[in-house]
Parts: sequence; structure tokens; C-alpha cells
Amino acid sequence: MLEEGFIDHLLTDSRTLSFPETTLFFAIRTQTNDGSKYIAELYGLRVRHFVVSRYRPEFEAMKDANFLVVQNVSTALQQLATHHRKQFGIPVVGITGSNGKTVVKELLYQLLHTEFHIVRSPRSYNSQLGVPLSVWQMNENHTLGIFEAGISQPNEMAHLRRIIAPTIGILTNIGEAHQENFTSPLQKCLEKLSLFNDCEVIIYNADDKHIVHGLETACLSHKGLGWSRTDSEAQVFIESVRRGETVTQISCTTFGITRTYEAPFTDAASIENVIHCIALMTYLKPTALSNMQAFRTLEPVAMRLEVKEGINHCRLINDTYNSDIHSLAIALDFQLSRKGDNKLKTTVILSDILQSGLMPKVLYKKVAELFRQKKVERVIGIGRDLKTYGPAAFGMECEFYGTTQEFIHSPSFKQFANELILLKGSRMFHFEQITELLEKKVHETILEVNLDAIVHNYNHFRSILHPETQMICMVKAFGYGVGSYELAKTLQEHRCGYLAVAVADEGAELRREGIFVPLIVMNPEFGSFNTLFEYRLEPEVYSFKLLNALSREAERRGIVSWPVHVKIDTGMYRLGFRPEDMPEVSRLLKRQSGLYARSVFSHLAGSDSAEHDAFTRQQIQAYTQAADVLEKELGYPVSRHILNSAGIERFADYQFDMVRLGIGLYGISALPGSETLQPVCTLKTTILQIQEAPAGSTIGYGRRSRVDRGSRIGVIPIGYADGLDRRMGNGAGEVIVRGRRCPFVGNLCMDISMIDVTDVEEAQERDEVTVFGKELPVGEIARKLDTIPYEILTSLSPRVKRVYYKE
Repeated sequence: MLEEGFIDHLLTDSRTLSFPETTLFFAIRTQTNDGSKYIAELYGLRVRHFVVSRYRPEFEAMKDANFLVVQNVSTALQQLATHHRKQFGIPVVGITGSNGKTVVKELLYQLLHTEFHIVRSPRSYNSQLGVPLSVWQMNENHTLGIFEAGISQPNEMAHLRRIIAPTIGILTNIGEAHQENFTSPLQKCLEKLSLFNDCEVIIYNADDKHIVHGLETACLSHKGLGWSRTDSEAQVFIESVRRGETVTQISCTTFGITRTYEAPFTDAASIENVIHCIALMTYLKPTALSNMQAFRTLEPVAMRLEVKEGINHCRLINDTYNSDIHSLAIALDFQLSRKGDNKLKTTVILSDILQSGLMPKVLYKKVAELFRQKKVERVIGIGRDLKTYGPAAFGMECEFYGTTQEFIHSPSFKQFANELILLKGSRMFHFEQITELLEKKVHETILEVNLDAIVHNYNHFRSILHPETQMICMVKAFGYGVGSYELAKTLQEHRCGYLAVAVADEGAELRREGIFVPLIVMNPEFGSFNTLFEYRLEPEVYSFKLLNALSREAERRGIVSWPVHVKIDTGMYRLGFRPEDMPEVSRLLKRQSGLYARSVFSHLAGSDSAEHDAFTRQQIQAYTQAADVLEKELGYPVSRHILNSAGIERFADYQFDMVRLGIGLYGISALPGSETLQPVCTLKTTILQIQEAPAGSTIGYGRRSRVDRGSRIGVIPIGYADGLDRRMGNGAGEVIVRGRRCPFVGNLCMDISMIDVTDVEEAQERDEVTVFGKELPVGEIARKLDTIPYEILTSLSPRVKRVYYKE
């Protein structure tokens, strides 16, 4: 018997619950997880409405809950969103393409938000699950919808077309992304164009022959509204594009009228995105094209949410990407996931939310409820509406200011300490001024860490494994140089079963920061027993001396059944018992009660190389036999693991109960030429100064490099004290400047280095320099230096600022 219930919110991720009483949870099963596992948890949090693919006996105890059983939960979500979309007859813009979807969507919002009440995809919610969640936001107040649609496989767009049902289409471009899943660029183009089968008009670049051919093949040319830089007969003719230092002038003719728009961008991609917007406005709202100021005041679209170190032990979450209640909920979920059990106070600095379609009194009541759900402890509101309606709505510690400048000059601004601060502001409030003042100042070399790439790589390895196989993720050595705290928080958020550190102090630090998942200490020291027990850390045991000492300490403390992980050396000749020691290890474990064997494992010496495959299988056989002896003698099951990252990729048949994921998590694959993993880290710096060196000049200490032509030498603030390998000097290594490779010249210094930018004529002081990243992979640098990627990553100094971000 279904109970009556009002549904206002759809939920696919149990971690992002906000309004339980009005939420419908879709228990989606994926390659790596099953939403049904979280129904009991959600029921305990007052959710009462669920969509499932199978009714389970344990649901019987939830007497007041509604369970809708469907054949496919994802399909049911899409069907519900499709039905919801049909209730509204407003214009809807569907945007697809390989790049630029989110930027075009956000630029259109900036240009048209005074003309329409717009509903749009939050962030880049353009997937098979993201699109229905986006469309569900539509309500009777909206007068325009703008939704992205992204695909990675053939036959995906048909589902999104039914959900979005766009009346206007924009195809941004056709690039290389996901090309590996399509037989040809034309097939991918046709798949994307299928979003527009029922559109009135399609906006596209008429100079792109691939797109023109695709439109003709799909029989959609008659719907095209193309813009062109070469064809003066095009509906939107771009007569000229003149780039300055900071702005670009775009002269364009539409309806026989020529106007020159000035946009504050100079890169080719941004200019193309602006032209797409001009073309869209030509069809949808021609009168808005006369608002030249709207183009001059366009702001760059920040595509990511960043985490930075702040002053006075604060941590900043900068999300001034957009400001609406939906994106606020996403940002608050991220803040809560970073909170854990640490002692930082959760603070939100929020501006007025513009163009919400709700009366301010109603809007800020909803915001206040969100804050309570997400455990916000302090609110600083900036803007006229918040100052008027916030005091009555918010029950927590709060203060309000009319403008950003008023807040910056208030006594409160100087009193931040030990806080996790989320900055969420509409663009007109210029919260970047707050960020700049609150950010901890360090030198200009930074390591950018892509948390989405961490999740992608984790899920890739997860998909190789059986659902029941547990993953142990290695976050030792400061997370391989990446930073163990943010890495551990991200993995914990995605329900990683185990984390592993090298020494007990690393584990203790993670516990103090709120990491609660089981933690293995791979190299426990005899002086660390107190830390092990105090912080609930599970040690590896590798010798009789360590096993006996741990057993005695557990007995002294009155501890029973403390988990330990038995290490067997099967050919590394590093740490570990010998296989023939297993009977004695079993005997010692059985005669005491303080410890029990949680797992038994070994290390593979050469799983990343085919030339060692025979030895790898020999190790696996020796390990299996030893583990059999241990488990038989103990008389209880002991989890097994031997595969590292390379082992997971190359020997998945031997995954046993657990695997250990290390360097693969950071985007380094053991498979030659593999592109399945995403690079996680980008090391960046800037050009401080450019020196003109005449031909014959020597560069740097020791005069080791001599230039044979007049050269431009860029000086960058990174050296061997930052972890840069001195062997990269004197032309052995390179960096990327404006998309081109530039060699190091001279010996690397402690804090600075020199690069030759002669061949990059447009290079200027303050230009960005990439030391390694997607364009210059860590693996390539490691090969040049005859070392391994581990050394490159773990050598980075703590003084290099880490910036963590999500797209």
C-alpha cells in the first residue's frame, strides 16, 4: 500500500541528501556500486520514497516507506524527467559538442538573464543521470531552459533528446574527446546532431566542413543557422576578429546590421563561444544584441571548484562559478564531505542569489534549511536581500553586510581562524577580492590536483574487479606527493574500503583530519605502538620480533582481536615472513588473543613488465600456498591480496579478496599506450622575467649552457628545493609555454630555473609555465631521467602549494 507523499527532489547519490521528506531515491546499480545498499541508511535519515529494481526482504521492516519496483532504475529516472519536461512549453536550448558546452551555457546565462527567467544545468550535469536531474528543476516560473548533453558512446543521445526536447540546438564543435568509442568522426558528429532532430533551428560553425557534412548527412541542413568568417551570405557573418592584449573586438553582421562587440577574452576558444552566443541571440532575442555592455562585462567561466589553504589555519572552498540554490546544494555537499571529524568550523560566505524565481523570504527559508541539513555553523551574508531577510531565516551564527567592500572592511574579516570556508557568490559581488585576502600566500609554483581524475581512475580500476573485491588505496608518502588529506577525503567519500599509509604518524594525521575508514600501516616501527592503538591503525606484521612485541603490547593494554596484516616475502627480499614460516606464525597467533589476522599479502616484484611474467606467476603460486597454510592452521578466513596497480591491469584473475591501488590512482598505467587513466597532477609556475641574451652568452651557475644565437631566457620560480630534479637542466628537460615546449638552460638553481623561450615569440612575463601535466606527462619525464614516476611525484616539496579542484 503506497503512502501519500509529495516529491520535490530526486536523489541518485545518498551522500547528497538535503530534504529527506520530499525526496525520491533512485537505487541505481552501476559497474562499481549498487544504490540499494544505502536504502537502510537513507530510511534512517527519514527518506520514505524509493525506486528499486528488486524488492528485498529487508524492506519489509520499513512499513511506512514506498517502494516502486521497475525493470531499470536509470530508465525510470529518465522517463520521469521526460514526462516532467512535457509539462512546459517554453523555449529550450540544447547544447552539445566535444568542448565548450558549459562555457556557452554560462555565457548565455550572463547575456540573457535579464531577458528571461532561466533554468539551466548545474555545473556540467550533462550525462545520462545529470540531464534528468537538471530538467527536473524546471517549474512554471521559468521562461527559458538551457541544458547540456554529453555523450561518450553511440546510441546515448536518443535518451537525452527525449528528456531535453530542445527547441533550439547549439553544436559547439567536434573534437577528439571519446573518439575511441566511435568508428569515425562522422559517426560521432551524427550521434551528437541527433539531439536536434526535432529542433526548430541549429546553431553551428558553418566554416567547419565536418559539421556541414554531418548536417547534410543527417538531413538537418534546412534547420541550420550557421555563422561564418568567410561567407558574407551567412545568416551571421563575422567580418573581423581583432585581438588586443585583454579584449577582442568581434565585428558581425546580422539582419543587414553590423555591430562590433567587445569581449574580455583573447583565446580562440572563448571567442568562438561568444560567437555561438551571438548566433543564438540572433534567432531567440534579436533585440538583446543591441546591449553592447552585456558583452563587455562578460566574465570568465570558472570551470572548477577549488580547495586552497587559507590564513590562520583556515581552508577555503572557492566556488564562485555560479550562484543558485541548486549549485549551492552541490557546493555544501562538497564542504560537508571535507568536514569529517576535524575541528574546523563550517562557514559559508554567501551573496544574494539572483534570478531564483522565488520571493526572497521563501528563497532564504529554503537556503536556511539547506544550511541546517549540511551542518553549517556560521553564515556571512552579503547583499541587500540577505541583509533584509537573512536574520529571520537563519538560526545559526550569522552576520550580514550590504556589499563585499563593507564586509572586507569590517572587524569580523580579521577574525577568521580554524574554519572551513565556502565562498559562494554571484559575479557582481566580486568574491575574488575576498578569496585573495583570505588565501595563504606562498610562492607562485603550484601543484594542481584534479579530484575528478582521482575518482575516474579509482572507478576504472574498480570496474576491472569483482563487486565483492575490496580496494586498498595507497596514500602513503603524502599521497605520493599529491597531498594525503584531500586524497583520503575523496576516496572516503567514494566509499573506498581501506587506505594504506607508510608509517603510523601519517595515519594519525589522517585520523585527526576526520578520516574514519580502516587504515593499514605498511611499515610500522617499534616505537609507534601507542599511536597505532590510540588512532585505530592496523599494522602490517613482517617478522616474529614485531609480531611478538605487538602481541605483548595488546595483552598489556587488555586489547582483544586487534587486526593485523601478515606480510609474506615471495621474492622481493624486502620485508616479510618466508612462506615456510607460516606454521609458526599461525601457532603464535593462535596462542594469544590480542591480535588476529585480518589479511595476508605479498608484493609483486615485476608485474608491470611482460619479461617478468613467469616470475610473477611463480610469486603468486608461492603466496597462494603460504596463505592456504596460514588460513588452514588458524581455522578462520583471512582476506588475501597480492595485486598492485600493474597487477590489477595485467593479472586481474588473481585479485583474491582485496587489491592495493597505488600509482594507477594517480594516472600512471602499466599498459603501454593506454589512455584509460586520467592525469591527476599539473605542476605550474610563471615567468618572472625575460632576459635578452646575446649569441655566445653563458647561462647560470658554472656556465654550463651557452646560447649560439640571440636568445630570450625566461626565469621561473621553481628549483631543486621545490623537488625539481637537477638532471633536467642544460637542455635535458623541457616545460610548456603557450602550448610549445621550451628547454631548460643552465644548471637548475635552488629556487629558480631558466628556460629558453626564444621560439615562443609571444611569450611574456607572467605567462603560465607547465612543468608537467597532460601535455608533458610525468611518465615521459621519468623515462628521460631514467627513473620512475613515483620519484617525480614524491620529490615535490611541501612548500609547493597544492590546489585541489573538481570540474
